[in-house]
Amino acid sequence: MDRTRGAAEMTAAMTISGTIGWFVIQSGQGVIDVVFWRCLFGAGTLALVCLGLGFLRGGVITLRQAGLAAVGGVAIVLNWLLLFAAYPRASISIATAVYNTQPFMLVGFGVVFFAEKLTVARLLWLGLAFVGMVGIVQAKGGGVAGTDYLGGVLLALGAAFFYAVAAVVVKRLRGVPPHLIALIQVVVGTVMLAPLAHFSELPHEAGTWAILVTLGVVHTGLMYILLYGAIQRLPTSLTGALSFIYPVVAILVDLIAFGHRLQPTQVAGVAAILLAAAGMTLGWTPLGARASSPALRSRQARH
Repeated sequence: MDRTRGAAEMTAAMTISGTIGWFVIQSGQGVIDVVFWRCLFGAGTLALVCLGLGFLRGGVITLRQAGLAAVGGVAIVLNWLLLFAAYPRASISIATAVYNTQPFMLVGFGVVFFAEKLTVARLLWLGLAFVGMVGIVQAKGGGVAGTDYLGGVLLALGAAFFYAVAAVVVKRLRGVPPHLIALIQVVVGTVMLAPLAHFSELPHEAGTWAILVTLGVVHTGLMYILLYGAIQRLPTSLTGALSFIYPVVAILVDLIAFGHRLQPTQVAGVAAILLAAAGMTLGWTPLGARASSPALRSRQARH
């Protein structure tokens, strides 16, 4: 029952995430304003959740941990700014696919900062993702509406980088309630962007405000609650597998809502990146890497 509930929560969280591009574009607001209102409304939602769970009392988080969470908040906000800016330039589909190079950024950080080994399997998945990126870049946006295709791809890569930075920071916050980490992140975002938000040009349409509130309450507050609930109930492998609902939904939304059809080269590039990301996340071993494994060669020699 717990596993079923976790799978339902993860599916709902990833489906919500997959629709965020539509809301960002339909809001008609500048990227800074969209992220500011997302942070503000998300902070209100998460504050109520943390208050109800008893996370706002003293002793739950140390000053050092709060500082680390704040650093992660800066990275998350930069991640949102770059990703949302990528949507109108390269399309939701392409931006989302490129954004899913996050696992490779994390591997790079692991090698550089934590002395983790770069296995043959990881190198092969990285190579496949690189081939996919080359295919996407060479397509040059033909057939996909966008104002600056290559710029959008680079922005999405930047977003993936800052997401990986935030993930590394969160790894150092073991024992801190994840809802509280998320609250600190969006509070930091609100403070960061308040001086840059255009308060003199506030939206006049109720529909625009409804979209901005939804981005904060649903795509931030509710999504985090569902995501963390799922993570607590599911094994890592299943969490990783269900996370790929997000790019699939985003690509479908882009097709249905905006009619953005990918070229064959782009389809191949997107598929290569998502397959490589899945292989990296789920720990799959490509056939070539399996054949070169010392343990496998030893077993084969015995038969």
